[in-house]
Amino acid sequence: MQFGIFSVGDVTMDPTTGRTPTEHERLKAITTIAKHAEDIGMDVFATGEHHNPPFYPSSPTTILAYIAAQTRSIILSTSTTLITTNDPVKIAEDFATLQHLSDGRADIVLGRGNMGAVYPWFGKSNQDAVELTVENYALLRRLWDEEVVNWDGKFRTPLRGFTSTPRPLDGVAPFVWHGAIRTPQVAEIAAYYGDGFFANNIFWPKEHYQQLIGLYRERYAHYGHGTAEQAVVGLGGQFFIRKNSQAAVNEFRPYFDNAPVYGHGPSMEDFTSQTPLTVGSPAELIEKTLSFRDYFGDYQRQLFLVDHAGLPLKTVLEQLDLFGSDVLPTLRKEFAANRPANIPDAPTFAARKAAKLAAEAVHADVADSLDLEGSIPTPFAKEVN
Repeated sequence: MQFGIFSVGDVTMDPTTGRTPTEHERLKAITTIAKHAEDIGMDVFATGEHHNPPFYPSSPTTILAYIAAQTRSIILSTSTTLITTNDPVKIAEDFATLQHLSDGRADIVLGRGNMGAVYPWFGKSNQDAVELTVENYALLRRLWDEEVVNWDGKFRTPLRGFTSTPRPLDGVAPFVWHGAIRTPQVAEIAAYYGDGFFANNIFWPKEHYQQLIGLYRERYAHYGHGTAEQAVVGLGGQFFIRKNSQAAVNEFRPYFDNAPVYGHGPSMEDFTSQTPLTVGSPAELIEKTLSFRDYFGDYQRQLFLVDHAGLPLKTVLEQLDLFGSDVLPTLRKEFAANRPANIPDAPTFAARKAAKLAAEAVHADVADSLDLEGSIPTPFAKEVN
């Protein structure tokens, strides 16, 4: 089980001080946050992709490469890469480059984003969102899996004899998660290719995500990648914790009430009761997070949103310290307990490279065996037959 954090990359005023950080400050802060996540023992850091204010991460691979140079072990991912408006060739190149620079510590979450306005900025139409998702990913997959690609599609110019460079590190492409909030076609794509499915699990009740994850698991088994229980699932979540539950509630309330996404809507109490948000003590966060397995089955990756709604950097780092000391060890222990042996581990570059080498060794043994049989003299072969 992998644990980590993901950021949507908002630039939001701190409602307790009235101060809004600059884009420069937020970019520097997210680097500090990612490094601190590694320091407390987290496994994954992920950033979103947005091309409009009030967000800063328009170039997530640049951010992740900068973080890669200052970290040692943490997996670096996106929480959304826009498969609809990015050119698949550029995605293939950028993430293969990130793979090499990070020594394999790179994967990707593909999604459509939540802003229809972004499509015309990149010469696309949001009416084509699902078709773009299907076609662009089919091309991306080939660019990583095949040395030379010939391609004709509806939404981009043809490719003839094209080789994407650099090639994926050691022939192992970045692991792909497909992220969705409401689109069943995305769950179908993830299942078809045997990729992971990431449900952001933030703003909707559990029943909503149960439907999407259930569909993905069912179709994963249908396509022969394993049983439904073995499908590779990632979940989001979000928290604000203090040692004392009431202290957490009092401190976070102004941030919740003024947050651009859920502020000025349901009360914080209603929102925490109906969604995965936890505002309270470490014990309350542990209890709520462990309940995810009851709703969604055994899964592989759990990411949390912690740096949103104008929270200052100091507070975010305090949140991570408390999570690392009072929450993470218990979650690791409890999620490992009673985990069936047939449930796959979370994907890592090292494990996927080892599996590739093992498959190649088996293939070589079979080929050698066939060559040996072919070398038997004809008379002997006739006698055997």
